[in-house]
Amino acid sequence: MFDTFKNRLEITGKLSSVTALRISAGRSTEPIGADLPVIKDALEQPFIPGSSFKGALRSRLESFLRGIDTSLAANPAIEAEWSITNERMNGKTGIKVEVENELKNYPENERAARRDIILTDKILYETDLISHLFGSSWIASKFQVRDLTIVPGTWFGQYQERDGVAIDRDTETAAEGKLYNFQVVPSGTSFDLKIVVENAEKWELGLLMIGLHQFESEQIPLGGGRSRGLGVVNLKIDKMQWFETENDAEKLLNYLQNQVTGNMSNYQYGEEKIEILKKEWTQALIWYLRCLIPGTSVTQTST
Repeated sequence: MFDTFKNRLEITGKLSSVTALRISAGRSTEPIGADLPVIKDALEQPFIPGSSFKGALRSRLESFLRGIDTSLAANPAIEAEWSITNERMNGKTGIKVEVENELKNYPENERAARRDIILTDKILYETDLISHLFGSSWIASKFQVRDLTIVPGTWFGQYQERDGVAIDRDTETAAEGKLYNFQVVPSGTSFDLKIVVENAEKWELGLLMIGLHQFESEQIPLGGGRSRGLGVVNLKIDKMQWFETENDAEKLLNYLQNQVTGNMSNYQYGEEKIEILKKEWTQALIWYLRCLIPGTSVTQTST
């Protein structure tokens, strides 16, 4: 899956907080200050961990895919629901045993080279769709998100502090001694976003586009306090950089040379071209899903 370079997509943009944002660093041990401070970098500036963005994106896409068919996205928190469990991989009748049995059909001097190929094919065949892009215990992720750092000029060195209280469910009043406070990043703060995807299929890129659109349309909140209205964010994609080898060695050689010299303008796409790519990749996803799901028409396209 990764042994041969096929394509690379880089997406850059800005994620802005529409409402105050709370991504907690856990309970503070400091004698003064907020009980629940926000997570900060080495310069004491707030940031959004790439894992938080990626996790929220994956969760939303999992819910969509399970709405179509539960086999398309397993719950990563429950091993019994995984498309490939530890028992299925390593058990007495598991995938690894199946691979060794199949290798007996090949001459002994070919088995070492065949082992990884057969194992990879079996894993990919049984892996749920969401894990093809985001990774699992058995497959590396094709999708990387850098930590989102502050856009200069959008944050002025201050946090807001808000109060919270635990409610006694019997009396429906504030529980004694349960008052706490927490920090939030003010609304209007923006963060730089960079996403890198390598060796993705067109349908996988379509899955990513649908997920990113959820951020563009403010439908995926981040962090804690979401039931209170915190964490509403808006994504604005600035640029996409897309390269595909198309099995052309000369194209790849030019791409590598241009990377070193910094001449990447031929691979940069503006807003108009971005919309074309989004439509192409999303249609590839819909077609792929229609092929997988019985009773759907592969000729029907979205409008």
